[in-house]
Amino acid sequence: MLETSARLLRLLSLLQTRPDWTSTELADRLGVTTRTVRNDVERLRALGYPVNARPGVAGGYRLGSGGALPPLLLDDDEVVAVAVGLRTAASVTGIGETSVRALAKLQQILPSRLRHRISAFQAATVAMPSSGPVVDPDVLTTIAGACRDHHRLAFDYRTHAGSAARRSVEPYRLVHHRGRWYLVAWDPDRDDWRTFRVDRMDPRTPTGPRFTPRSLPPDEELTAQITRGVSEATWRYRARVVVEASADHVRSRLPIPVDVAELGEQRCAFSPGSDHPEMLALYLGMLDADFTVADAPELVAVLGKLAERYQRASVSSRVPPATP
Repeated sequence: MLETSARLLRLLSLLQTRPDWTSTELADRLGVTTRTVRNDVERLRALGYPVNARPGVAGGYRLGSGGALPPLLLDDDEVVAVAVGLRTAASVTGIGETSVRALAKLQQILPSRLRHRISAFQAATVAMPSSGPVVDPDVLTTIAGACRDHHRLAFDYRTHAGSAARRSVEPYRLVHHRGRWYLVAWDPDRDDWRTFRVDRMDPRTPTGPRFTPRSLPPDEELTAQITRGVSEATWRYRARVVVEASADHVRSRLPIPVDVAELGEQRCAFSPGSDHPEMLALYLGMLDADFTVADAPELVAVLGKLAERYQRASVSSRVPPATP
């Protein structure tokens, strides 16, 4: 009986590793006859595992979906990888608490040798707390399912300014960036790619009809699109800045990556953004070059105020201290 149970677990493990197996392949891997394989498949079905069969010369077996959840048969390295992934996901906004619960359950059933390896990893790492907004895992699941199944997604959306809008898009990718979740989607109303903050989305279920997937832009363009979209979805204040210096100089002076357009050998432009104009002024002060600001009256006002303050500080700092 013990040999049969071990063989059933081994058979179940093989069925999980790839979609299709012939009975001959399974028999060779298990060291049994094809008749024994058929009998073991029937035992798995009796236990609630949906093992589908394909008739014919090229027929075989496939583990279907639904029914009882099969046990996850993982080797030591795979178990450690899962635990490390859950530990890392604990700091991801929206799924952190769920990841911690799953990791706690996993550690309860691990043998001591694996608990020691995972504990060593946890002791040597520091998880930075996420400062991003919390996202309901059900919302992430709904959006991910629409991306996978190519279903249009309708949702209510709250803009940065607080206004409400209803949108309908073709969803493609979920992106986690700097503590926030974003959706990259094709917006038919704008006839262009758009990026949406997931914490501002309220998906309407069920999802819409299927759509024919479009070809995603090349990785470089998609990355740039996400960067631009994240910036637009995150920042409250934006400005166009023309700098009297090379693009390489500007990139080297700023603490974050930015898209800089060359306007000449010693002239370039870029569009920084922030929730506070004072932060924008700080970035510009790091350029160590002359610049001009366009389309940002709030930033211009802050620059004037800071210039006066710095001037007063410069003058007062040159006055020798009074002697007692």
